[in-house]
Amino acid sequence: MPKLEAFRTDALPAELPFSAALRAGDLVFTSGQIGNVPGEMRLVEGGLRAEAQQALEHLRAAVEAAGSSLDRVVKCTVFFADMKDFQPFNDVYREFFGNHLPARSGVEVKGLALGARVEIECIALADET
Repeated sequence: MPKLEAFRTDALPAELPFSAALRAGDLVFTSGQIGNVPGEMRLVEGGLRAEAQQALEHLRAAVEAAGSSLDRVVKCTVFFADMKDFQPFNDVYREFFGNHLPARSGVEVKGLALGARVEIECIALADET
């Protein structure tokens, strides 16, 4: 049975009862990341682009805390408050992932925490030690 290690980041307010990432053997699973102000229960200002950038920065911090990196992400799931944000989100997403294109799903949901427009989670390979 693989060892489980939980990791927190500055993105999460201390009172939230979950980890930013969990490493299970050679895999890293992140919690959904939204564009909140680090450590606070409020979104960054600036709309979708600003939220997406902040959410992806939180995602990067989560995978790195668990001993991985964005170039080792194998699968992302993106939750949209409105599918019309799909293409604008892709523009920001490409800035973070470049030519590394993990498998990805995108779904529209009824609502996200704090009224966020986008939330993203991923599965990554842990760096080899």
